[in-house]
Amino acid sequence: MRVLLIFLDGIGLGDDDPAINPFAAADLPTLHGLSNGHRWLRGIGRQFNQRATFLPLDTGLGVEGRPQSGTNQAVIVTGRNVPALIGRHFGPKPTAAVRAILDEDNIFKRLVERGKSAAILEAYPPPWHEGIASGKHLPASYQYAAMSAGLRLFETADFIEGRALSGDWTGEGWRTQMQFTDTPLYTPYEAGRKLVELSRQYDFVYFPHWLTDIVGHRGPMTRAVELLQTFDGVMRGVLAAWRDDEGLIVITSDHGNLEDLSHGRHTQNDVPGVIIGTGKNQFANGLTDLTGLTPRIAKLLL
Repeated sequence: MRVLLIFLDGIGLGDDDPAINPFAAADLPTLHGLSNGHRWLRGIGRQFNQRATFLPLDTGLGVEGRPQSGTNQAVIVTGRNVPALIGRHFGPKPTAAVRAILDEDNIFKRLVERGKSAAILEAYPPPWHEGIASGKHLPASYQYAAMSAGLRLFETADFIEGRALSGDWTGEGWRTQMQFTDTPLYTPYEAGRKLVELSRQYDFVYFPHWLTDIVGHRGPMTRAVELLQTFDGVMRGVLAAWRDDEGLIVITSDHGNLEDLSHGRHTQNDVPGVIIGTGKNQFANGLTDLTGLTPRIAKLLL
């Protein structure tokens, strides 16, 4: 059994208002197929079909305020109520207190200690690695968790040689924004199939897509719709390649943001939880918030 966790930063279940919510405006046939034809909106409830289980997940965790990336990403990889432990939501990067929690225990550490294989399959460009090595930049909570487990975060060569993907799925950003000329370019469908292919080399794979949170803060709506429709194409490739009996795919987020472009801030909305594969209903049973993910992944893999 294997687990592929696809993390979309900052996507929540918002209002059915195409003026502010790209989930209400975009054409997303693959995503809607995972939720019985329903758009991913507030009030969707739990949905069950042959391929997937869809459920809303709470992100507030009983702590006042708007959920933030630093603490809630730590929740996802530890299964602990990190905002409650430190007394607040905090982000975007983990505080020293959050890093201490990640050092103590996280899903990457658990797997490595038991001889299992794990990876974050995003390749990071030279400026990112340089910033982390110099101390000028902090890694995100999930990156820190993997580093705490002794895992290597992938570099340019890994992307070029096909061992990792770019955070925008297709690799277009490496060409247009960073002026690389020899990095791969994929269609969304090809990227989805490639993700599944690469995931088969590990027991646990975490793939982060962070552009959704950036566009949630900045807009515009056209870019938000484009991102979601690209992801829809990615998932079409993922579903074509994935065999349900080989494990589970989990899709989720850390907090809402993209679903309400009227203010550029995080929201307190629930986020999607999508489980694909044999055993999806057992995995989803009793799952109501982000703290439930790591315990279930650990039970499956360890």
